[in-house]
Amino acid sequence: MARLKIEISVPESHAEAVIEALHTAGAGRVGAYARCSSVWKVTGSWQAESGARPYDGAVGAVQRSEECRVESFCDTDQARAVQRAVRAAHPYEEAVIHFLPLYEP
Repeated sequence: MARLKIEISVPESHAEAVIEALHTAGAGRVGAYARCSSVWKVTGSWQAESGARPYDGAVGAVQRSEECRVESFCDTDQARAVQRAVRAAHPYEEAVIHFLPLYEP
């Protein structure tokens, strides 16, 4: 089964909820281990445009905020369920979830 790396940036206040959503949807399993993930602090930046409802910042202003980068992995057939679960737990109007193919020789 092909596997995907998952990358998500989220405010620290919501990191645990996003991690719980990831794992509830089946991400982060390796052999006899479950709930595998990594988290570290990053600085995100964005500019909300007209019509946006930003979680943080104001329309038209460039915003920079501390966030957590959450990484985990899942099988390709779990990706849609993981995406739905993370979006339901994430506070951003447009949560960006990267799914990157993993090379496993």
